[in-house]
Amino acid sequence: MQEIQSIMETLSGLVWGPYMLVLIVGTGVFLTFRLLFWQFRMLPLAFKQVFGKHPEKKDSGDISQFASLMTALSATIGTGNIAGVATACVLGGPGAVFWMWMTAFFGMATKYGEGVLAVKYRVKNEKGEMSGGPMYYIERGLGAKWKWLAVLFALFGTLASFGIGSSVQSNTVALAVENSLGISTLTTAIIITIFSALVILGGIKSISKASSIIVPVMALGYVIGGLIIIFNNLELVVPALKMIFTYAFTGEAAAGGAIGAAIRYGVARGVFSNEAGMGSAPIAAAAAKTDHPARQGLVSMTGTFIDTIIVCSITGIVLVMGFIMAGQSFGDQTGAVLTISVFDKLLPGFGGWVVTFGIIFFAYSTILGWSYYGEKCCTYLLGEKSVFIYRLIYIASVFVGCVVTLDLVWLFADTFNGLMAAPNLIALLLLSGVIAKESKDFIERRKSGELY
Repeated sequence: MQEIQSIMETLSGLVWGPYMLVLIVGTGVFLTFRLLFWQFRMLPLAFKQVFGKHPEKKDSGDISQFASLMTALSATIGTGNIAGVATACVLGGPGAVFWMWMTAFFGMATKYGEGVLAVKYRVKNEKGEMSGGPMYYIERGLGAKWKWLAVLFALFGTLASFGIGSSVQSNTVALAVENSLGISTLTTAIIITIFSALVILGGIKSISKASSIIVPVMALGYVIGGLIIIFNNLELVVPALKMIFTYAFTGEAAAGGAIGAAIRYGVARGVFSNEAGMGSAPIAAAAAKTDHPARQGLVSMTGTFIDTIIVCSITGIVLVMGFIMAGQSFGDQTGAVLTISVFDKLLPGFGGWVVTFGIIFFAYSTILGWSYYGEKCCTYLLGEKSVFIYRLIYIASVFVGCVVTLDLVWLFADTFNGLMAAPNLIALLLLSGVIAKESKDFIERRKSGELY
């Protein structure tokens, strides 16, 4: 086991080295300028598209745009928002929060591009359901000669689903429940596996239905709990924000005291949380009912804003407030345990429960969302006949995740997360002209009254 962990540490270090971080952030920066800061100009319309009323149309697709966003958010709002932010703060210092924000701002352009391409190049499978995502827009957008890249993405996506999608989530839940409630990891493993199976075996409509209920409730509950802590400790807010911005460029309180640590862990955990550039969210976006690729792109990019700018910010600010109260030290805790501890100190008797239940529902919803991502990647490789077998293996990985070491699970998730990002980011850059063209077409057709 120690040898496996050593190998995964080396591989993870290579995958998440400076080249990958530059590629991820650079793609977002490039698309931001290519689209003339589209994510800022169109954000009001994007949220209106998600939460407003629209003309009734029979658009092609399997689920509503709201349901597709909730499915995507079910996969993105997970333990990364709690355990991931804590890990970033411990290893990268308070300044890591700033780099998470930067990753999200530019990542919104990336997520927009993913949504556009997902709808434009989606196809109907044998069951009449929509299938889409990077593997399809790589093959259909770039041509058959690039199919090897599509196959690589689907392979890495399938493997990543067993890490970031199931094992990491169930592992974090098991440890948090054991720490807070004293329930054994085996008991948690059995319960969470059963509840996962009940929804996953029903397919995308079952998953989207469950996500549309769980995601809004859990996200709102967690944000409200965090805001109560912030408003109860207003005197710490300004010092916390000042520390986040200052340490982002000095590297203080980071591993080794280096600014590189703040950037690396801030970007890595930011991407892990909102998944911009990973290529996972467009798989859910492809199932949405919509009349134009750009419209779904707008819906998709709101997911990054909600996940990181809102939910992760709550966790980050509260953690830095706790860091200040503890004499600028996180102690020897990390991950979800640290977040629970800080929330409980700042809001005794209630704060810890906010995080504990947040972890349970965040992780559960992520398990559901990622099962769909992995399933689509697997069927691209092996065909529709592989669906049932994949679902069974995925459900089994949920159980296994509860009883293995956290370090190995995180390394596995980080590594394949990075590997699946590379093919997707290459495709986004090469197809950026298509994204720009679709965006221009959307604007012109709205002005002419052809689209609402």
